[in-house]
Amino acid sequence: MEILGLRHRTSGMNAGFAGAGLPFAEYVRQTQAMLLRHHDGKNDQEEIVAGNTPFELSPSGDFEKGRDKPYRRGVLLTHGLIDSPYHMRHLAEFFQRNGFRVMAVLLPGHGTQPGDLLDVDWREWAKTVAYGADSLYEEVDELYLAGFSAGAALSVFHAAHDDRVRGLFLFSPALEITPLAKWANLHKLYSWLLPKAAWVSNMQDRDLYKYESFCKNAAAQMYKLTQALPKGAVDIPVFAVASEDDATVNSAATLRFMRRARHRCSRLVWYSSTKVEQENVEWVDSAVPEKRILSSAHTAIVMPPEDTYYGANGEYTNCLHYYDNDSERYKACMSQPGEVWWGEVSERNLEHGLLRRLMYNPHYAAMEASMQKFIQGLP
Repeated sequence: MEILGLRHRTSGMNAGFAGAGLPFAEYVRQTQAMLLRHHDGKNDQEEIVAGNTPFELSPSGDFEKGRDKPYRRGVLLTHGLIDSPYHMRHLAEFFQRNGFRVMAVLLPGHGTQPGDLLDVDWREWAKTVAYGADSLYEEVDELYLAGFSAGAALSVFHAAHDDRVRGLFLFSPALEITPLAKWANLHKLYSWLLPKAAWVSNMQDRDLYKYESFCKNAAAQMYKLTQALPKGAVDIPVFAVASEDDATVNSAATLRFMRRARHRCSRLVWYSSTKVEQENVEWVDSAVPEKRILSSAHTAIVMPPEDTYYGANGEYTNCLHYYDNDSERYKACMSQPGEVWWGEVSERNLEHGLLRRLMYNPHYAAMEASMQKFIQGLP
């Protein structure tokens, strides 16, 4: 395990939401300026800042205008835990092509360094989503929320408290995580003396758009968020995508959630090796043997194969499951693409040999087609 570095401390720049009262464009500008200051001098500064900055898009081509506002429909995009707005870019372009006004936020603690999650509180994330929803609703008649993983959970939480939300798009939603996360912050009793105790993993953090190191407070805050989610029926339309193979969240919770999604338009795309017979569920075989893909993965859902960073021929490779305990396999996994398998990190998949965690969705185009059909059926 790597010793703690400066990135494993708080930067003092990014622990809470700082956009209250700002027009969205100014929130984007000030956040970008903060990221530029933080990443000043890094070789990849331009790429890092561009991928981590919140953004907005206006619909392209023909689109429906609102009654009293510029746009009929708008969608707020929220990224996942330890992720960034980069992970929402392809979805944003899809919604843009389909006539939506798009806004995407950066959650506090993200985009700078992993240590900025040491002191963050999930309610600061919720404030960010509420701000984004308010900003977007100023311009649209119909407000939709879309989120990946923790961003999906935050979208569900906000929708339960905001009657303006007309529908949800949820990708690998983190609706339940391990109950052990409830105790994650017990380390605070002694981590002042042993700083490593505050961390689940300390990695190289070479990913430009996602932290690799993971602190215990991030898990604790996610647990608190999931405990605050509503348990009753969901009456607005929901489009969800999840993988049975997901090693990060309890994907069975998504199946249960969709049983409570009562609107006739609601639909779940379910990646699995075994077929599921459930109303409004579209089953997709998660294995693609001809591409050496054993299963889908939590990290794969929102990225198309063409993505230049995470895609099939992308720059980034995820072999983090070997980093701490098997340096030889880590080196081999990173350097021998022809000999590796792809999929979620599981005992079953690891038995096949060298495994890279899948970072893209080989069925992405079909997922977009399902989303488009869902949108066409919206009331």
